[in-house]
Amino acid sequence: MNTYIIIDDEPIAHEIIEEYCNMLPHLKLEKNCYNAKEAILFLNENTIDFMFLDINMPKLSGLDFLRTLTNPPKVIITTAYEEFALEGFDLSVNDYLLKPFSFDRLMKAINKVITNDNHSPKKEGITEVDSSSRKQKFFVKGDKKHYYIDANEILFIEAYGNYTKLFLKNEMIISNEKISYYEIFLKSKNFIRTHKSFIVPLDKIRLIEGNRIQIENHSIPIGLTYKSTISKLYNN
Repeated sequence: MNTYIIIDDEPIAHEIIEEYCNMLPHLKLEKNCYNAKEAILFLNENTIDFMFLDINMPKLSGLDFLRTLTNPPKVIITTAYEEFALEGFDLSVNDYLLKPFSFDRLMKAINKVITNDNHSPKKEGITEVDSSSRKQKFFVKGDKKHYYIDANEILFIEAYGNYTKLFLKNEMIISNEKISYYEIFLKSKNFIRTHKSFIVPLDKIRLIEGNRIQIENHSIPIGLTYKSTISKLYNN
């Protein structure tokens, strides 16, 4: 379960974020904070995975509040002011959402924070195995549903027009994202593009023969453009 808080002086902002997050499994709202002081008091006593943080708040702005934290949780900025984006990223925020934002855009931001725990505080009682397992999980939107999948379960990904097919061990999911999205998103998880229409996980490759890659009982093509990249896997 990934825990979060919302820090924003506008009640409507809380309602929108809560409504979106309630559509996603494995997210738990721990606290609604309407100013920085409330958030400081809560964080002094509690540990969370990430927070939604507004910038323009009375007395203490969101960015000034962030500077007061010595070990902050992961941060998704939610604001109507794009001019603070550079300053926000200088403070190592994980994403920057401009209001009004869509559900899809918020979901991509959440994918970033739950698959990258470089800035995540250690939680008592959670082992490294648990943390590593959570790092590999992310949300996929498809067929009006939101799947929470483990990257370790993916056998390969195939382009499907403006969509993609994610072939897992026990099912196939059609995602609303293009294959170019997954090429970037999964690169850090040891996935590699083998063809204009295919991405595979390196640890699932059983053998490479000619212009084909074998993964379980699936034969994946190697495109001419990607052949030199693939050959580097076994010609070191």
